[in-house]
Amino acid sequence: MRVREKLKHKAKDFLRTLGACGAGEQSHRKQMEAQTKQNLQERRKARSLVKTVINVVHKFLVLLVRWLSRTVYGEHGKRMPPITNLILMESATSLAAKIRTRKLTSVEVTQAFIDRCKEINPLLNCVVDQRFDEALKDAERADKLVASGTMSVEQLGREKPFLGVPISTKDCIRVQDLLHTSGIWNRRNIRGEKDARAMELMRRAGAIPFALTNVSECCMWWESVNTIHGRSRNPYDTNRIVGGSSGGEGCLQAAAGSAFGLGSDIGGSIRMPAFFNGIFGHKPSKFIVSNDGQYPIALSEEQNSFLGIGPMCRYATDLKPMLRIISDENASKLRLDEPVDLKQVKFFYQINDGGAHLVSPVDMDIRDAMEKVMGHFRTTVKAEVKKVYLDKMRKSAPIWFANMKTPSKVGFDAQLVNLEGKANPWLELAKWPLRMSNHTLIGIMTALTERAGVQYGTEQYQHCVQLKQQLLAEFTEMLGENGVFIYPTHPTVAPYHNEPLIRALNFSYTAIINVLGLPATAVPLGLGREGLPVGLQVVGGVNQDRLCLAVACELERAFGGWVAPEVKA
Repeated sequence: MRVREKLKHKAKDFLRTLGACGAGEQSHRKQMEAQTKQNLQERRKARSLVKTVINVVHKFLVLLVRWLSRTVYGEHGKRMPPITNLILMESATSLAAKIRTRKLTSVEVTQAFIDRCKEINPLLNCVVDQRFDEALKDAERADKLVASGTMSVEQLGREKPFLGVPISTKDCIRVQDLLHTSGIWNRRNIRGEKDARAMELMRRAGAIPFALTNVSECCMWWESVNTIHGRSRNPYDTNRIVGGSSGGEGCLQAAAGSAFGLGSDIGGSIRMPAFFNGIFGHKPSKFIVSNDGQYPIALSEEQNSFLGIGPMCRYATDLKPMLRIISDENASKLRLDEPVDLKQVKFFYQINDGGAHLVSPVDMDIRDAMEKVMGHFRTTVKAEVKKVYLDKMRKSAPIWFANMKTPSKVGFDAQLVNLEGKANPWLELAKWPLRMSNHTLIGIMTALTERAGVQYGTEQYQHCVQLKQQLLAEFTEMLGENGVFIYPTHPTVAPYHNEPLIRALNFSYTAIINVLGLPATAVPLGLGREGLPVGLQVVGGVNQDRLCLAVACELERAFGGWVAPEVKA
């Protein structure tokens, strides 16, 4: 009995010891968890503090650069020469109708735009190459076709809807015999052997290529400047930028130097120039328009889904027929001839991105314009309008940068030299102040910082891919088959030259739409307090481009659309 009792006591002591150890381990684990949580909170606070400091410093730099810009450039640059030829004030659609009905000749129209190019280009530097003589010969052939009567007016309208109308495009979309540099020094002597597919289709529809327009270096920046052709200037204020990379194209059209044109867009390269220059520009749904004949080319299927060629024009009425032509066999997917009843369209809008890191606040002029637009759809159109807040829009820039990454080892340092080896960005940075570099400062800086960001395949990359997929699901559910999303095209009106260097992430307002593969139309809404264009972008669901175009036409009718640049007093 005594032995049994002793064993019981020893067992109890053992269990008490085990319990004490377990409790000790549990207590230690809780302490560790608490410490880890505290460390995480401290790290978050530290990151938040760093972000706050960076934002404050950034805002100060923005104000300083703006003050310096105004001091250096002055309050307003040189103004445009007046538009004296009324042919220049017509839409491409109207000009085509007048040519095929013999109210105008193609030669008259083409000569008018050639003369305007020669008049404005010394001031704006938007045209980098031309085929004026050849265009006039093409115009003569168009007039002979009309005069021959071999095709009826109706047949010409169906088969050659833009017969005899001069068209321009940017220097990254190939045009036979014209420069095809993409703003890259090593491509300065390269010329197009044949038209890009989109230009081929426009030429087949009767349009006459006549001018090539300026771009940013390698088409990867939102100011159109490069070391081959220099810097383009805004027709509303030559001290301001024209946007990029289709900046020369937007500039030429705003100044009435071209009836219409083609741009391309991987992060806003159609919509930002359209916005800064007060014209219309449409980025089509993903995979609708062929990218054949562009340079640089997409390095992955994902990048190819972001990139798109689209129409740029002063009048909304030109958007649909242009898109129908360049969509080619994919046009049926867009159902462009299906009527749109705006009363049945659901309008969603968001006035800013929610306060993204290092992105400028939206100008009051743009906010006011958006509210007027939404008021118009509420009261005049009697449509359903809802203000929304998509929180993930704050992450637009990180999502775009991450999703642009590819498995390819081709870096921006290789793109800068046309894939002929690699540029040494540190050496180019040392040469740049001495004006010995063949590259722009932003091109050099992009090459330097490219490998510092999120890398393909990493955990951070996967996180941004998931954010994109989640945001796309939100858009898909919200828009359905009859919804559009109204959003700023850019948070500010056209800044001064070089200011984008300190406002680099402002392009995120357009870039996020490319990542999602959605169609979007930049719509001008007149001029703001500074005499510069304001506007917004209309975003639709995949292949719902016709909704964007219908809204653009309504806004042009209600708010006036393109406004001719002021004439110098």
